[in-house]
Amino acid sequence: MAKIVGTITTSHVPAIGRALAGKLQDDPYWKPFFDGFPPVHAWLEKVKPDVAVVLYNDHGLNFFLDKMPTFAVGAAPQYHNADEGWGIPTLPPYQGDPALSWQLIEDLVAREFDITTCQEMLVDHAFSLPLKLLWPASESCPVRTVPVCINTVQYPLPSARRCYKLGKAIGEAIAGWDDDLRVVIIGTGGLSHQLDGERAGFINKDFDLAFMESLIADPEWATQFSMEELVEKTGTQGVELLMWLAARAALPGAVRKVHANYHIPISNTAAGLMVIETVA
Repeated sequence: MAKIVGTITTSHVPAIGRALAGKLQDDPYWKPFFDGFPPVHAWLEKVKPDVAVVLYNDHGLNFFLDKMPTFAVGAAPQYHNADEGWGIPTLPPYQGDPALSWQLIEDLVAREFDITTCQEMLVDHAFSLPLKLLWPASESCPVRTVPVCINTVQYPLPSARRCYKLGKAIGEAIAGWDDDLRVVIIGTGGLSHQLDGERAGFINKDFDLAFMESLIADPEWATQFSMEELVEKTGTQGVELLMWLAARAALPGAVRKVHANYHIPISNTAAGLMVIETVA
């Protein structure tokens, strides 16, 4: 049976791509952020996942405001990076895992989630940057991938409760897959930030840290808030925490925090990082 080895949640700020391309990891501005990742690299080396299921939000690359699915799952043999110009200049394609993708799609539809199935799919910085941060020494991503998009761009957005249920269903679908796979769930985005309007530059450190702690002690804590309340507390783009919430929900049973890092700001965003694994 497939096994989920744990969850990694991390920010996907586009400027990270330029920092990687410019080799700015030791620059004083970037060092506190990049210093958070060596423990994650060590953990990945220990657990050795075969596949990464990546929960992220598409930024208009596949879906624009005229056609915006609530949830979409990639089912392609590979995914090409087509970044919007802020990230890493060139990256090799990511290998997919169509068999696992279809397992997720069929199981989620059976559980009454209306999924958009993508047999061709491009990926942007929200997908590519976290994978490069997690496996920086590899020219190409060393694990197969399954992209899962959650709409955090065009209203109406799925509620925190709905995203939690999606993540739980993804975890159960993986656990029911009759294959000897080791799977890591990656949730990308946020944390608190707002890119425009009267509150441009808004960051809510207290809420971010409370949310991160809740993923260990009380994972459904954020589901008490409406989408409007989450926008108020985290900013219009801070609702990307929905990917963190869904990724955490995929883990069964008791969990422990392996590692966490929080740094502000990167660009105008609160950058968070966590590794969570189940307690054997």
